[in-house]
This record gives sequence, C-alpha cells and structure tokens, in this order.
Amino acid sequence: MESEQAILAFAALAQPTRLDVFRLLMEHEPDGLPAGEVARQMDVPHNTMSTHLAILTRAGLIEAERQSRSIIYRAKLDAVRAIAGFLVKDCCGGRPEICAPLIADLSPCCPPQKIAATEAAHD
Repeated sequence: MESEQAILAFAALAQPTRLDVFRLLMEHEPDGLPAGEVARQMDVPHNTMSTHLAILTRAGLIEAERQSRSIIYRAKLDAVRAIAGFLVKDCCGGRPEICAPLIADLSPCCPPQKIAATEAAHD
C-alpha cells in the first residue's frame, strides 16, 4: 500500500459514523449488509449514509454489489490487511521480537475454531 492510499483510508475512518459503519461491515463478513440496513442499524438518514458509504468506497475500504433491488456493502478484507501491513511494515527496525506482542494482539480476533466454524457454515 502506498502512503497516498493509506492516507485516504485513514481519513475516511477518521469520522465517527464511517468508522462505526466500517466496523459493522467487518462484523457481517462475508455476507455484507444492504445499504438500507446499514442506515437503519446506524440510525442515520439514507442520504447521509449514502455519502458515508461513497467515501468508504472511494477510499478502497468497502465495496458494493447489486443484488436484485438491493446494494450489498462489504468490507474489503484485503484493504484491512494492507492497512495493517502498512502500519507495521518497518516495525521496530527489523527487530521482530519487539513487534511480536503487537502481532499477537492482532491474532485473537479470529481463533482457529471460529474460522473453521465459519468456513463450514458457508460450504
């Protein structure tokens, strides 16, 4: 990830509603949520939510897919990986033992049994 793209992503997430929307979409991976449901859950008017979703899309953090009459929004997990990688790319001047606790903190969000259960549910 280039610095310019990282700045766009961080700027998009620097607004409370957009950060909450992004986190909501992360919770609903891989299925995503319709735009109207995102607006309802965030208690934000549809036109305002459209603006927030457009900003997150332009920043490369989410993507939209039309399904019948709905537009389904999903977080782009590759973008999340790229941002995390960007932040720790040159971690601690090549001394991985210093970065190990940071990397370990990123791991517990998806323990192996949760991943296996999620994959089995989608097969």
